[in-house]
Amino acid sequence: MANNGPFDIVVLGAGSGGYACALRAAELGRSVALIERDESLGGTCLNRGCIPTKALLHAAEVADQSREAAKFGVRTTFEGIDVAGVNAYKDKVVSTTVKGLTGLIKSRGIEVVHGTGRLAGPTTVEVDTPGGLRTIEAGHIVLGTGSVPKSLPGLEIDGERVISSDHALRLEHVPGSVVILGGGVIGVEFASVWRSFGAEVTIVEALPHLLPLEEESSSKRLERAFRKRGITFEVGTRFESAKPTQGGISVTLEGGKTIDAELLLVAVGRGPVSDGIGLAEAGVETERGFVKVDEYCRTNVPTISAVGDLVPTPQLAHVGFAEGILVAERLSGLTPPPIDYDGVPRITYSDPEVASVGITSAVARERGYEIKEVTYDLAGNPKSKILGTQGEVKVIAAADGPVLGLHMVGARVGELIAEGQLIYNWEALPGEVAQLIHPHPTQSEAVGEAHLALAGKPLHVHG
Repeated sequence: MANNGPFDIVVLGAGSGGYACALRAAELGRSVALIERDESLGGTCLNRGCIPTKALLHAAEVADQSREAAKFGVRTTFEGIDVAGVNAYKDKVVSTTVKGLTGLIKSRGIEVVHGTGRLAGPTTVEVDTPGGLRTIEAGHIVLGTGSVPKSLPGLEIDGERVISSDHALRLEHVPGSVVILGGGVIGVEFASVWRSFGAEVTIVEALPHLLPLEEESSSKRLERAFRKRGITFEVGTRFESAKPTQGGISVTLEGGKTIDAELLLVAVGRGPVSDGIGLAEAGVETERGFVKVDEYCRTNVPTISAVGDLVPTPQLAHVGFAEGILVAERLSGLTPPPIDYDGVPRITYSDPEVASVGITSAVARERGYEIKEVTYDLAGNPKSKILGTQGEVKVIAAADGPVLGLHMVGARVGELIAEGQLIYNWEALPGEVAQLIHPHPTQSEAVGEAHLALAGKPLHVHG
């Protein structure tokens, strides 16, 4: 017989924030029900986001390496992209990860309820399951319903000529040409994949640079690399309209310029899934569709919390994990500290990768810091030469104070940002990091070299 509670905690949504909350709460002895409308657990990240896109990006890297192997003295022949094979590889990565997560959740004694849930009160959730309507009672409800791709007013995503990232992950062919609307993380990553697969790609971004939230020098480095790869982009340019053509889609930009392509990918961000989940009826306050929360992820209703993409914090899976854990610990009587969102690492997994943690130089100045900064070019890093990558590590510090931000561009720099996270979050002084010995030859030496220079004792630095 189905258990309708009361549970200590009912979590609505089994994405990164929701399942992390459920796992930690169960670990702390709470009784937990986890409600998910999709067949698979794991939410957007695992099924339609982080994991499948990174699988595509790895396939793209293999394609580029096979084309360029002669540079390393290896004879290969690139014959093309087997899209069915790429998708089978991607789907296997996803399915095995989902299977592992499902087993983990089951092992913790969490009750999973498949169906569409909505708030029926401050401690009640109604779930429309295949077996009928269930009403589940809880001491506390955690909302983690996630987000979906957004579009622009008047631009309809039809799934054929005009597609979202969800559709892009299910494509069964390599498009000949694509216009990507939006130069943020999603747009840049798909641009990188499709170019490696052989497509002609144009990115349209209304703000002055690709990845506009990153350090400007990182954006410029990425733009330089993309030009070299043959990826074109229109920055500081607004989209005006799109109309179908015989061969695909014609995109008109502000000022009248038109671009014809087979597909238009709309990558202008993601909006919260907040409609139809009973927020108004339960008295939960929202703003622009997002659920309003305090620094502990509490809503205005004492028995309801919210985490992940549903709240206006960075839309990153690891932010969801952290918020879910915070809520579970708070509800279990612990006293977890609030999250410092500046201290969350951010990575764009394009070629080259862009990674950062902390704040940009512009934000530092806005906050009144007097800063000093050093940029270490990867041209001076032997491991980067071996890999054939170009880029930089930029470190920003308060004058006579701790490191405020680390900003990196280059192959594999996403793996370096974990050290950057420790440096920023432990408020390290450049001189303290300079004392650390980095292994040679590794790309991590670039982090060490930048801090040596910032501490006034540069080693492998010209000038």
